[in-house]
Amino acid sequence: MRLATWNVNSLKARQDRVDEWLGYCDVDVVCLQETKMANEQFPHDRFMDLGYHSVHVGEGRWNGVAILSREPLDDVHHSFADGLDPDQEARLITATTAGVCVTSVYVPNGRAVDDDHYKYKLAWLDRLHDHIDAVAAPSNDVLVAGDFNVAPADIDVWDTTKTSGGTHVTKPERDALARLYDWGLTDVFREHHQEPGLFSWWDYRGGAFHKREGMRIDLLLTSTSLTEASTFSLVDRTARKGKLPSDHAPVFLDVTR
Repeated sequence: MRLATWNVNSLKARQDRVDEWLGYCDVDVVCLQETKMANEQFPHDRFMDLGYHSVHVGEGRWNGVAILSREPLDDVHHSFADGLDPDQEARLITATTAGVCVTSVYVPNGRAVDDDHYKYKLAWLDRLHDHIDAVAAPSNDVLVAGDFNVAPADIDVWDTTKTSGGTHVTKPERDALARLYDWGLTDVFREHHQEPGLFSWWDYRGGAFHKREGMRIDLLLTSTSLTEASTFSLVDRTARKGKLPSDHAPVFLDVTR
């Protein structure tokens, strides 16, 4: 079973790239972020023609998250299941497929550490923890995947002094990730790769991709059962190349179940 995440940075602009990638990657479940589509625009029929069931929550110009799966998707949550008011931004969707509770997330950027958006980001990550606790148990097969806008460690950034406004690398952000680890999730990519320089996002400007100046902020967090069943994980840099790529590359994980 192959699980993946990809911030496509506008599905409308990247639809052909996504179709091509689905064709050669042979993925079973993929979490998409930044679809930048309203719900009525999302191409469910097109994905069904490619062999994928799909669920989506979007708001049009910004944000938007989806899950595609070869198997049907059930128990869908379009926002947090923590009992509080729904988030006003389309940043989270959860569904169960093939026995796996899957959550696709697009964590707020934070902008700068003195910005209100940074406070929103930290609160959002706290709500994510409570959401996961509400919809699943650590003993279940659980995948939380997406653009976390947090580099888990200094090894995941080409230069920690050059991040915008100091976000993505602060202790509070990393502590919020640690709460998810304490719940029972693992940054499974690091179970297979320990070396530096393995990034999933590169700025479009200044030739950052070719200079290998990036960050690893697209994460696959797995419960113990999936972590132990994992056999291989990779950042697919090929999808970041060519005409009109997203600024993110897909990250995928193979598990034997």
